[in-house]
Amino acid sequence: MVLVYLSLAFVVGIYFGSQFPLPLAIALPIIAVALLIALLWRKNRPLLLGGICIALFLCGALRYGAVPTGDALQSYIGKGTVAITGVVVEEPEPRDSSTKLILSAREINGEEVSGTVLVRTTRYPVHEYGDLLKVTGELEEPPEDLDGFDYRAYLARQGIYSTMYYPDVEREGSGQGPQPLQAIYSFRHRMGEALGTSLSEPQGSLAQGILLGLRHNIPTSLYQDFQNSGTAHILAISGLHMAIVAGILLSVAVWLFGRRRPTYFLVTLGVLWGYALLAGMSPSVMRAAIMVSLFLFGAYLGRQRSGITALAFAAAIMVAINPQILWQVSFQLSFAAVLGLILLTPTFQKWLGRTRAPNIVVDSFAYSLGAILATLPLVAYYFGYVSLVGLPATFLALLALPAIIVLSALVGLIGLLSMPVAQVIGWVDWLFLKYMATVVQGFAALPWSSMEIGGIDTYWVWLYYGIFGGAIWLGTRRKRLFSSIKVGFGGASGSLSSLSRKMPIKWVLIPLLIIAILIWAAVAVAPESGKLSVSFLNVGEGDAILITAPSGQHILVDGGPSPEKVCLELGEALPFWERTIDLVVLTHAHDDHVTGLVEVLRRYEVNQVLYPEGIDYTSNTYSEWLSVIEEKGIACIRAQAGQVIDLGGGATIEVLHPPVEFLDGTDSDIDNNGVGLRIAMGEVSFLLAADLQQEGELYLVYERVELRSTVLKVGHHGSSTSTSLSFLAAIDPQVAAISVGEDNPFGHPSDEVIARLTESLGQDRIYLTSERGTITFTTNGERLWVETEK
Repeated sequence: MVLVYLSLAFVVGIYFGSQFPLPLAIALPIIAVALLIALLWRKNRPLLLGGICIALFLCGALRYGAVPTGDALQSYIGKGTVAITGVVVEEPEPRDSSTKLILSAREINGEEVSGTVLVRTTRYPVHEYGDLLKVTGELEEPPEDLDGFDYRAYLARQGIYSTMYYPDVEREGSGQGPQPLQAIYSFRHRMGEALGTSLSEPQGSLAQGILLGLRHNIPTSLYQDFQNSGTAHILAISGLHMAIVAGILLSVAVWLFGRRRPTYFLVTLGVLWGYALLAGMSPSVMRAAIMVSLFLFGAYLGRQRSGITALAFAAAIMVAINPQILWQVSFQLSFAAVLGLILLTPTFQKWLGRTRAPNIVVDSFAYSLGAILATLPLVAYYFGYVSLVGLPATFLALLALPAIIVLSALVGLIGLLSMPVAQVIGWVDWLFLKYMATVVQGFAALPWSSMEIGGIDTYWVWLYYGIFGGAIWLGTRRKRLFSSIKVGFGGASGSLSSLSRKMPIKWVLIPLLIIAILIWAAVAVAPESGKLSVSFLNVGEGDAILITAPSGQHILVDGGPSPEKVCLELGEALPFWERTIDLVVLTHAHDDHVTGLVEVLRRYEVNQVLYPEGIDYTSNTYSEWLSVIEEKGIACIRAQAGQVIDLGGGATIEVLHPPVEFLDGTDSDIDNNGVGLRIAMGEVSFLLAADLQQEGELYLVYERVELRSTVLKVGHHGSSTSTSLSFLAAIDPQVAAISVGEDNPFGHPSDEVIARLTESLGQDRIYLTSERGTITFTTNGERLWVETEK
């Protein structure tokens, strides 16, 4: 317990220093006196410990005083456009349409400078850790109040005091970061790409989040379900992850090397820290790695009863490295969760063990209950809600976690060598990831799954932890607490030992069960053969249309504005094993059509692309599209009127537009030279009008192109610039579908177009993705069926 007191004294000193700045001239003499007293009366244990604690307390206060409160970049805020040259010092965080970069500045306007700036730029081109960039724009001070959140203080705790939004960015070099970290982040990124390529969405991004801590690709709706169900902690690589990884590694190492030599311990420790580095060394990962390492060391020395000491020491080390993390929510939640695992879980394991339930069930439930009870007041205080289903949801979700970690690691590693093999392993991984996502979504959908309670006072938090600590103290009166604490992976090791005695049966039954479930899942999601389906995917304010031919071929027309949304929609629309798209069609190069396709090209095996090659247009996203096509060696076809694609089963795609010679001098040559398609099977047909405006529509009418179709994909998201009366009359549709985003800033679809369609078709035959979600039409050439998501 001595190390606990010393660690606590230092951490409390950090907090004291944040509230009351302590001059060095006062602190140093007091430290000297305290250490002198400890030295002179070292045989008196209370005086020895007290003197050292006082010295560490004051050292903590001085350590906080050394934290910088600003940087040189702040003096340039509000002084117009500046040019900053710096290095990307953290992994970029891409979002749908933007990327967050943390830049360590080297120069500003040609002069040497030091400081860190947060840069928000476009998603493309892609930047990497270690890139040397020149950004030109205006420096701004972070907002103090961002929807009730002190964003300025949040960034200041990370040493960031200025921001720059959507500057001009030039890459001047790469590989400027430390080479070991450069290699680690590159390897991590490649593993993430292998997972994204091998698994459909949202399972791919879920595996990236659980294994590598890369959570930026997880769909917003799924992440919200994790929060509402009280299982968001599963997505953070925490002590729970490290305990499972350490348990697996320790068991394998003991089996391989035995216990007589320290080889098993050193191998386990080395691989554990390699995994921590791979996961990015975030505060929660570092804390978990330090804690589990101390557990491992204690186990090797035969002293396994030092969990609370390890936690306190880990806190002191982390706070000493960066005092600002003491105020980070993730840091507080992580330590509270681990504290619950150490102090509460052993008791719950003992109680639940009396039920004679399997060890894995007992341990999962005990870990869940310990972590949830320990973090409950912090979640309520910071987020203003409490999950009412967190315990059962976490318990059921955790049953799949060990398999997900192991299988995802195999998929990521093998995917670097052989993607087909990785995809086969990914089928099994998909099963466990699908189970976890289904559990989380099921509990999140329950009424009252979470309760909003607004803000609560800090006094309630302290009162809760006061009662928490008092109950633990009372429990130690008859028997010391640490005598009942067992290392987190100890229970796992016991479970593995007990399982090993029954291994022969389970090694036969479990694979057979998994194969049977996969077969039934394949049968359930397999598309109907012999029919043509056209799905207007709900990707927001943009177009993305998936065509499945009677022969089973898949054609994707446009990708919408969001890589996250189009990959999620494809993951739900295609069978989980399908990672090939036979043809990708880009109608035109605007971001609301091409952005999602860039990620599709990266994640799927695309055989061919069809687009209006040669059009005079440039943008970062379009340049990235062309770059990925060249990088992957995908066959390209220039779209032009008259081309016909045979889909088999009597279904065809005819390219109606653009002409061989592009239209020139129109209001928007990009829109009016978009790829127009007519898909036909028997008596049913679909016209996809891209974003053609009235000039492009009239050109098709004047050319007497066969336009008559059963279903019309309304042009340009229902804009008033499209769907002219003559064009609509030439098509004579029975049904209209509009791909449009809810509450979009453009006012799409226009009232004029809706009125025109209503008069021609009737209100009941107009389908909007903003209202109905994904809209799927299926035909056998004679009849037409429609199915909507909502």
